[in-house]
Formats: sequence, C-alpha cells, structure tokens
Amino acid sequence: MHGEYKVPGGKLVVVDFDVTAGRLENVRLAGDFFLEPDEALGALNSGLEGLSAEATGEDITRAAREALPQDAQLLGFSPESVAVVVRRALTGARNWRDYDWKILHPGPLAPRVHVALDQVLTEEVGAGRRGPTLRIWEWNEDAAVIGSFQSVKNEIDMEAAEAEGVQVVRRISGGGAMFMEAESVVTYSLYVPAELVAGMSFAESYAYLDEWVLEALGALGIEATYEPLNDIASPSGKIGGAAQKRLGSGAVLHHATLSYDIDADRMVRVLRIGREKMSDKGTKSAKKRVSPLKSQTGLSRAEIIASLKSTFVSRHGGTADEITDAEMARARELAESKFASRDWTYRVP
Repeated sequence: MHGEYKVPGGKLVVVDFDVTAGRLENVRLAGDFFLEPDEALGALNSGLEGLSAEATGEDITRAAREALPQDAQLLGFSPESVAVVVRRALTGARNWRDYDWKILHPGPLAPRVHVALDQVLTEEVGAGRRGPTLRIWEWNEDAAVIGSFQSVKNEIDMEAAEAEGVQVVRRISGGGAMFMEAESVVTYSLYVPAELVAGMSFAESYAYLDEWVLEALGALGIEATYEPLNDIASPSGKIGGAAQKRLGSGAVLHHATLSYDIDADRMVRVLRIGREKMSDKGTKSAKKRVSPLKSQTGLSRAEIIASLKSTFVSRHGGTADEITDAEMARARELAESKFASRDWTYRVP
C-alpha cells in the first residue's frame, strides 16, 4: 500500500506498508516534513505496526500520538496527517496529478444555469462521462445564491432583492448565502471523483481542495489562510467561502466564491445577516467581514482569474475544454424545471 498527502499549508507525508492478515506491516513513513529527534520517525513507524486495516482515523491518530517521544517536535505535519495518509493508502486514494484535468471558462451564463451546471457536471464525473474538471463562472446578472438547507425568509429580504434586481437561487450544496454581483466576485467549481479525497474527513477535504487557491493568492501578495470549516481569509478579513455536495455516484462538487469588489451596503440590504452570526465572527458589521481582492491587490478581476488558472495548471496540470452540447442542454432544462421552480427555491421557506 502507498499513500501521499500534502498537508494544507504544510509538508508532504508519504507512507508505504504491507497488509497481512488484516494488519499493517513494514510501515515506512517519509516526506519533506521536519521531525526531531531523529529516532521519532522509527517510533512512529513502530507505533503503526500491527494496526488493523479497518482502523479509523481517530485510532491511527491516537497510535501515532502515543508512539511519539515526549520531546518530539513535528513541523509541517501532525499525528492527524499521519492518519490521513494511512487511510488514503488503505482506501486507494488518488492524487491530483493522477488525472487529466479539464478547465472550463465559458462566457456569461444566467445564475440558474450556473447552479444547474454544477449538478450536471458533477453527475457526469460520477458517471465517468467527464474527467475531473475545474470551471470558472462568468455572469452578467446579480444573484443571491442560498445554501441547500437555508430558509429563504431567514436569509433574504425578498422585497429588497426585488427592488435591487437580485435573483434568488438555491444551489445543491449546503453552506451559507452568497451575494454575487456581476463582475464583483470570483467563483469556481471543482468536479472530482471521491477517490481524490478518500481517507479524509469532510473538514479536511475542504482545505485540501482549496490549497491551490491559497498558493495563487499568495503569489498576488495576499497572506491567505483557510479558516475551518469553509472560509478563505486574510489578515484584512474574510475573502470568501466554499461549499460541497457529494453524490452517491462517487463524485464531489466543491465550489467557492471570492469577493472581488462587492457593494457591501447593497449586500446587507438583500441578505439578512443575523446577530448571532455577527457575534460568532467577532464583528459588529457585516460590511467589515468581507475583504475584497481588488482592494488588496489593485488587479483586475480578469488578472486574478488568470493567476488562479495558472497556479492550478502549474500545480495539477490541465487543458482548456468546452461544455458539451448535451451537458448544456441538460443544464438549461434543469435551470427551468428545477432551479427556477418555487418548489425548489422555497423548499425551506
């Protein structure tokens, strides 16, 4: 068995071992991490010897932590990341470079077509008709996109939305509402096989799938970090948030929206951002929670998107692709039959 795991913001952890009679044998950890004292590596290997191949991530973390000498210093990895890499080896997880990535960046589409495409393209990856794909969104209409389980009346001031010309659209993933003005946000979607995040917890997969974004933002001079569960932030404030949907077919939708130059006053008029959420984020004003990329970089939205795409390709590979006629036809049909319907939009009133 062989597994690899690049710790978000940290180092590469690699493991090789045999499985005999349902137990781990000949465990060999490696990587570009830092570990002191030297003998701690042998202690870690010994601590994992004999573990059941059915061990949970918690079991493996506990074994790794208990095996370490009291004076051990770990830099760039942790007992939790050891558990992830072992579980990835046991589950046959794949790595980014194992795939032939496709990159989609079509012209502007209606908000409902965008959320419908997320469903269609995730289903296509799950069915094996499309390979893993990154898609960049473009649109020329304003929308408030709410999470699959959010209440419309709790999240949206419908009178204000109508007055501002903002469409309300419900997506298939969970998470919170996103105020998406045309040309004022950067949104992308990843459609990946579940095997890419095998061995990871739901929370771990969020940071793993967005690590390339932090690298891209870093190249632009933004000291970006991932704030669990699903926020991308900088010292100046929140930049954006991510959400996921996992299908029974074995495909994962992971998408995120980054603020570029949002009209915060307009956002607050449309979104009902509750006092509890404000308190949880440690701020008194919704407007202070968002830190647009434009003000931090001085770059155009197109330049930021170009940097994101360039970083993704240099790190994971990828070639330009087109949405097929069949995919687009299905998305447009779903946009009308499902995502424009009152039953879907108000499924949580």
